[in-house]
Amino acid sequence: MEIILLQDIDKVGDKYEIVKVKPGYGRNFLIPKGMAIIANDANRKRLDEYKAKEAAKLAERLAEFQELAGLLKDKVLTIGAKAGTSGKIFGSVTNVQIAAALKEQFDVEVERRKVILPEEIKVLGTYTAQLDLHPEVEINVNFEVVAE
Repeated sequence: MEIILLQDIDKVGDKYEIVKVKPGYGRNFLIPKGMAIIANDANRKRLDEYKAKEAAKLAERLAEFQELAGLLKDKVLTIGAKAGTSGKIFGSVTNVQIAAALKEQFDVEVERRKVILPEEIKVLGTYTAQLDLHPEVEINVNFEVVAE
């Protein structure tokens, strides 16, 4: 069954992408929850209209994202983690923790899926994460993992 996704869905696809899913998953879960629509001829024609509206929204928010990039440019985020004596963290630092720390320390709300970590963080130290908020704006956030 081919469907058009109306939002980003992990392990399925991105917003406004046409994907194939099993019929039961599409019919019983994605479509009733408003996460997708059937990819018939009428909906495929409206897909360009949806994409144009989304591009217009992103264009409006471009200035906001550039301002956010300027705000976070030289800032260092501090994330506390429990660690052993050798500096190894119990567990790891995830994109959820970085999004929460951005909200707490700088009052910047970022969706967790927009935070991209280049590597697994399992040791205390200084790292860089990438925020993928807009195709034209790439924000690198420096953060330091310290022992609690």
